[in-house]
Amino acid sequence: MTENSGHSEHSEYSEKDVQREVTELEHQSATAARIFDLRRIIGGLFVIYGIIVTIAGITVSDANLAKAEGVNINLWTGLGMLALGVFFLGWLWLRPLAPPVPHEEGSQSE
Repeated sequence: MTENSGHSEHSEYSEKDVQREVTELEHQSATAARIFDLRRIIGGLFVIYGIIVTIAGITVSDANLAKAEGVNINLWTGLGMLALGVFFLGWLWLRPLAPPVPHEEGSQSE
């Protein structure tokens, strides 16, 4: 019954190795957060759907235009979706996510 038997498994990792691993994981997490920023996803989807709906509005037939009482709703909706998508992507470009500030645990007090 030795108390240190469980600690000998982890003695091969130094504090420096653990800190390096934590720093690497924080960097990977920050990269994933930037890639999956909701502004990028929402903006991209609105631009893609806006292009599709705008094309449908440009190629509308006279019969379909008459059904909508002369209003080309696909064209206006597509342009609105494009504008919203460009807004989100511009917002992402102008104000990107800030990288996380690394915090030092106890190294200042020692």
